[in-house]
Amino acid sequence: MRVIIVEGKTDKQRLLQILDEPVEIVCTNGTLGVDKLEELIANYSDDEVCVLLDADEAGDKARRLFKQEFPNVRHLYTHRMYREVATTPLSVLARILEGAYFTVKDPQDEELF
Repeated sequence: MRVIIVEGKTDKQRLLQILDEPVEIVCTNGTLGVDKLEELIANYSDDEVCVLLDADEAGDKARRLFKQEFPNVRHLYTHRMYREVATTPLSVLARILEGAYFTVKDPQDEELF
């Protein structure tokens, strides 16, 4: 199974708008401690896991924890200029996800973008 870990519900909703394949999207719901991280590791240790966090201090802190405790995850990055996954344009998210070999909806669909 493919899994993407994001910070919040709005990030998850944003990804669901663009993804065109079954992916489990897991929210950390803000603060990510070692206990929560260990639970994620236990639940998804056999899966292909990507982390897509906000480009801010909280996201950077969570990303460092992932790199330390869960080094096999793939890190995806939104651009700093957008700061949050939820405010990143769908066309940009599509390119980020395509770069990680996810299937995304056709960018020709004007309603989507």
